[in-house]
Formats: sequence, structure tokens, C-alpha cells
Amino acid sequence: MAERAPISFSDLLARPRDAADARIAYGPLDLQFGELWLPTGPGPHPLVVMIHGGCWLADLPGLELMDQACADLKASGVAVWNLEYRRIGHEGGGYPGTFQDVATGVNHVRGLARTYPLDLKRVVVAGHSAGGHLALWSSVRGPLRGPDPFIPKGAVSLAGIIDLAAYHATGPDACGGPGTIEALVGAESRESQDVYADTSPLALLPLALPYVVISGALDPIVPSRFGAAFGAAAKAKGDAMSVLDLEGAGHFELIDPTAPAWVVIKADIKSRLA
Repeated sequence: MAERAPISFSDLLARPRDAADARIAYGPLDLQFGELWLPTGPGPHPLVVMIHGGCWLADLPGLELMDQACADLKASGVAVWNLEYRRIGHEGGGYPGTFQDVATGVNHVRGLARTYPLDLKRVVVAGHSAGGHLALWSSVRGPLRGPDPFIPKGAVSLAGIIDLAAYHATGPDACGGPGTIEALVGAESRESQDVYADTSPLALLPLALPYVVISGALDPIVPSRFGAAFGAAAKAKGDAMSVLDLEGAGHFELIDPTAPAWVVIKADIKSRLA
């Protein structure tokens, strides 16, 4: 059987999509909201905090990129809190607004659990591409997380750009080249600082929680060599983590419930919520 060509985000968005159960603000600004996907039944339900990609850029699609994956997890009995956040090009996006939004959105699960039947002992943060970076970043204590961050049970990075310095140096230009990373980390306004120290998961190692770094072997946007190199560095620091390189998968297959890769990914997510 011939191997099917990798899909694009346009392919995902062209498909019919279910609607979330509720749209909920986690802050006062227009883009500080998330969508909650809630399974039927009394709960309490395990929860995935989902963080979309799109190169951290305002002119690319947002949380709707994750609708297919959210609907599939909901059908499997897993609640999903799908975050929107300010990105480069939005007022206040980039450094530090993008990071502050994601931190606040993740912390907001405590408030959600006061209204909805969610099990805060079974929470995993997962993200794709730029969201894979933010998923690992938001899973640990760091300078931008605030004094009392919510720490999940584990984390899942799907094609995540998790070493910002390496992607700046040798990454493909699919996300706009080095200038995108520079805008994300506030390089222009922080010339005398280590701009990766508080923004890049590699610089925050060890993350000190269980997590997985998943790549697609055919991914042209975040080639799997980045995940492999991060995994080697993380294991050298003593992290309890794993690296998966999925054959036949490109970039967007990792969030496509019809792709063989998703079977592996969903099983991993559900095992972390057990």
C-alpha cells in the first residue's frame, strides 16, 4: 500500500468539526480564553490542557487547530481545556505576554474544577508544535510561571519546538526563520540577558516530571532530530522522559485522529492520566 502524503493544517480545518461545550475566559483580554470539552457522565474526569501551535504567530490559525483531537479525547472519556493565547502580532503577544497567558490559562484549571467535574490529580498538559514548546514550558516552575503554578501529572510534546536556541540556529524557515524566535523571546529588548533561560524548555532542564517528546519521521517543520537531541539532553539531566519518532507521520498527523500516529499518541496520553 502506498504511503499517504503528509497533511497540512488546511486539510484538518476543511473537515467538519464539533463544537466545544463551553468557552470560558481565564483573563480580561479578548484572547485570554479556553474552550472546555466535557465528556458525558458524572466524572470527575481526567483532563488534558491542550495548547495549539501555529509558530506563535497571530496570522496562523489558533485553537481550532486542535478541535479534531479534542473531540476524539472527549469521546474517549477525557476532558480537554483547549487554550487560546496572545501570539506574535497580537497586542501584548510575544515576550512576556504569550508566556503569561499560557501560565494563567494552565493555572485556571483550579477554577474550572470548582464548576465542572474535573479530577485535578489526573491532569496532563499537551501541545503541538509551538504549543509543544509551551506545554513543556508550562509544566515546570520557572520565573514566568508565578508564585504558585499548577503542576500537572505529566506532559506531552507533539512536534514541539522545545530547544529554542537550536531551532533559531538550524531550524527550517517554516515558522518565519530566526526572527520568529527572536520576537518570541524578546531578544531586542533583552540584549544583555540570556533570553532562553526563562523561555526554552532545554534551558529549564531537568523538568522533574514524567513527559514524552513525540516527533513525526516525515515532519519538515520540526524535524525529529530536534526531539532526539532534546531527549538525550533531558536524560542526561535525569528526567523521567521518553522520545517517540513515529514512522510515516508528518507534522499535522500528530493531531489528526484519523492518522495511525494518533492511536499511539492517544494511548500515551491516556496512560499518563491513569
